Amino acid sequence: MLSIKREKKSPKITTSSMSDIGFLLLIFIMLLSLINQKYEAKIEYGEAVNIEKTDLAHNLEIWIEKNGRITSGGKEYSIPDLEQLIAQSVVEHPDVRIQIIADKETPYMYVNDVVEILQLLQHRVVGFVVREKKGE
Repeated sequence: MLSIKREKKSPKITTSSMSDIGFLLLIFIMLLSLINQKYEAKIEYGEAVNIEKTDLAHNLEIWIEKNGRITSGGKEYSIPDLEQLIAQSVVEHPDVRIQIIADKETPYMYVNDVVEILQLLQHRVVGFVVREKKGE
């Protein structure tokens, strides 16, 4: 009887496609981070002693800069357009909470324009976003 001795071959893992997989994962992570990106205007927050945290599920954030520019979701709005946006948000989600985020240097007349819209629409769930005041 003739016996043939076979050599054991060690298993080889090809690594040529690893760079492709890494590149695809990088693109996926970058796209995912763009989807979750939240718009924020550069403002100086007002301060308050008592702060209540709210759920972010159905919030409509209205940003008011000190020059009177009003934005929401990264888009600039005039007063009539803002009224339409708020009304549409309330129709889509009746439990929507309006968050007014104004620079602490913003003249009151700009904030009052937004508050008057909310009074006209009789929307009562409103929050003013501020930073917690540090103990003195």
